[in-house]
Amino acid sequence: MKKTALYILIALFGMATISCGDGSKSIFNGKNLDGWKIHGTEKWYVEDGLLICESGPDEKYGYLSTEKNYDDFEITLEFLQEADGNSGVFFRSTFDGTKVSGWQVEVAPPNHDTGGIYESYGRGWLVQIPDEKENILKMGEWNTMKIKAVGGHVTTWLNGQQMVDITDDKIAEGKGAIALQIHSGGGIKVSWRNIKIKEL
Repeated sequence: MKKTALYILIALFGMATISCGDGSKSIFNGKNLDGWKIHGTEKWYVEDGLLICESGPDEKYGYLSTEKNYDDFEITLEFLQEADGNSGVFFRSTFDGTKVSGWQVEVAPPNHDTGGIYESYGRGWLVQIPDEKENILKMGEWNTMKIKAVGGHVTTWLNGQQMVDITDDKIAEGKGAIALQIHSGGGIKVSWRNIKIKEL
């Protein structure tokens, strides 16, 4: 019986290893903001296992960045937009207060280029999504975003559909953190979950 139990444990462990064998790791623990840093006065909190960003009384830009920098990576996450829902996922980004240097993969209300890439305090839009892909976003439902960055080559996907693909020399030189954004203007609430990253 003891040997049988041991074999079962080994088999189960092997299955678990296979299911988690893509090299990705969770960077949000579902309990608190360990490993993250708040920039600004907007609200970031954990509730029912979800990471939630919400406009505060100042109604200004706010960010939540990883304490660790990530260069080449593939990140997947899920988001649910409530109210305005104007947010974003930044990569290779640095901060001076709430002024960010880096690149944003847009998370926005319908017909506002979710999945496109924007350079804050720089060149602005680098690539917007095609109009025919605006219906891929499901406002008020959970959406899955994937971002892959290797050197200056960045590809984004939304709900399994490729949104943009770009190669850019300036992005290739970038260094910094992953970050989530609250846009200015107030009235914004977005929930996040299953934030996983694989370093490449």
